[in-house]
Amino acid sequence: MNGRKQHVIQMAHQLFIDKGFQATSIQDILDYANISKGTFYNYFASKNELLMAIFKSIYDQLKKERNDLLIGQDRTDVEIFVSQLELQMKMNRKNKLITLYEEAFVSNDVELKQFIKDSQLQQVHWLYGRFIDLFGQQKAPYLLDCAIMFLGILHHNVRYYLMAHGHNAAMYPVVRYSVDRIMKIVEEVETANDQLIQPEVLESWFPERHNHFQDELYRIVLHFKKQIDPSSNNHLQLLDFLIEELLHTKKPRQFVVQSVLSSIQSDSALHDKEAFNQLEQLITAFFNQDNNTR
Repeated sequence: MNGRKQHVIQMAHQLFIDKGFQATSIQDILDYANISKGTFYNYFASKNELLMAIFKSIYDQLKKERNDLLIGQDRTDVEIFVSQLELQMKMNRKNKLITLYEEAFVSNDVELKQFIKDSQLQQVHWLYGRFIDLFGQQKAPYLLDCAIMFLGILHHNVRYYLMAHGHNAAMYPVVRYSVDRIMKIVEEVETANDQLIQPEVLESWFPERHNHFQDELYRIVLHFKKQIDPSSNNHLQLLDFLIEELLHTKKPRQFVVQSVLSSIQSDSALHDKEAFNQLEQLITAFFNQDNNTR
């Protein structure tokens, strides 16, 4: 992302934390970020679009750090899952995400509300996938229900836990407590053979091809990262660049992506024939569909 644009995002985020989203004017942002009105509108069509850019920046950082916790680890290890959730709760608190969400919902901007709704659905989708890792495919019919219940359990527990213990209280106890509760619930609903929402409904909640592409790309890149030495910065940067180009660039450059694929294919530290074929097919389908829609 353009460094100056990222600067505006960071400055506006701090203003929204200090003053609140609704109380902050565009002029406040211009003054605080030391930019002109023309520069602002070159990057963002509105204050609401800027808020969405802030949310996206936080989400992208969360996804990366959450995935990094899995590198070289067992996906079935519940302690890794607890660490991922603890990371997320800390980031929510640091970035005042709940407060910003609440202010955004007051807005009449349909696009902003839809953006937040989509983000919440992505969280449900991620939890459902992680629950399959933890509890096994055989319990999958019950795990979407459990993912939805867990979000309610965790968020309300965190809210009242912090009210009772102070807003700087450690997150681990409340996350651990909530995870322990859902583990019991998973066993209970499987034993009762009780289901509220069928997991197949996720397909209708995520009709956009980009969501599937993003999930698959993260999965394959994470697979490669597990194979390399964490100190191999060149390899990690190569994989991170691939994600940046495909997911965070307005018009991904096919020739650049092809060059990265060639580097991966020729690098013995990264080469896994089956995983590489999956990656190549995924990216080929992405560009074919992208070209067909132009």
